[in-house]
Amino acid sequence: MTVVIGFEGSANKLGIGIVRDGKVLSNPRVTYITPPGEGFLPRDTAKHHQAHVLDVLEKALLEANVKPSEIDVVCYTKGPGMGAPLVSVAVVARTVAQLWNKPIIGVNHCIGHIEMGRTITGAENPTVLYVSGGNTQVIAYSQKRYRIFGETVDIAVGNCLDRFARVLKLSNDPSPGYNIEQMAKRGKILVPLPYVVKGMDVSFSGLLSYIEDRAESLLGSGQYTKEDLCFSLQETVFAMLVETTERAMAHCGSKEVLIVGGVGCNVRLQDMMEKMAKERGATLFATDERFCIDNGAMIAQAGLEMYLSGQTTKWEETTCTQRFRTDEVEVTWRD
Repeated sequence: MTVVIGFEGSANKLGIGIVRDGKVLSNPRVTYITPPGEGFLPRDTAKHHQAHVLDVLEKALLEANVKPSEIDVVCYTKGPGMGAPLVSVAVVARTVAQLWNKPIIGVNHCIGHIEMGRTITGAENPTVLYVSGGNTQVIAYSQKRYRIFGETVDIAVGNCLDRFARVLKLSNDPSPGYNIEQMAKRGKILVPLPYVVKGMDVSFSGLLSYIEDRAESLLGSGQYTKEDLCFSLQETVFAMLVETTERAMAHCGSKEVLIVGGVGCNVRLQDMMEKMAKERGATLFATDERFCIDNGAMIAQAGLEMYLSGQTTKWEETTCTQRFRTDEVEVTWRD
């Protein structure tokens, strides 16, 4: 029975999770929430993580009913992510690894999402759509790597949604994307927006500029509501993602599709993807906000897979990096 603790803090969520052989024992998380209309700065986010990390660590150990002596390996998010928050949490992971005399593993954030999704849903070899505030990738496994078939050429889909939420001065609690989703449910009129798919890649920055520039005049005309704009933005960006994911599934002959990352909680995205999957005779796999949104257990789960396949990180290599591509990691735990 291998017990793993995982530390995650690559953006505005701080999470510490404990996993025993694929079973989540605890997974507490806190979120740095800024006022409406504002994003989160790396420096302030790091201060938030520093202020809360020991409380979250204590809570994780208590909920799991696990003593430090029972933990086999310490895992942390090596990247990608925001530099200051990553380092603020990695320092704590390195410290406890030394205090408890445990091996340490630096985990790729995206691999964490994928392995958590596979574990929770039971998907065996899915085409993966990874959508969050910092990443948008269409991924499939081949020859010891998670290969990126398509991705955003500029900003992530979550960043696009979050930034439009700021234009509308929507609350950041629990997240701007969630509040856009709720407003979109009440939208009735579809505003034509730029639809930018380039081969297997997508682009959101021009679409965002387009709707940002026109939001005030569209709302001022009285023809459209904020709900209509949220609905239109969601429908357009999700259609782009479903199109590129379907193309990857066709190329791979895949009968499974897995959505991971914070935007993967969106029920409308899940509905659109499920409709496409059914038309192809495929199955959709998705998780709820406990495991879609950044959390410590996903880092622990990916670290568990790495540890059981013989991987650990040398002490001098326990650094962080803001750029760490999914396909850089050798997937030693899969055939």
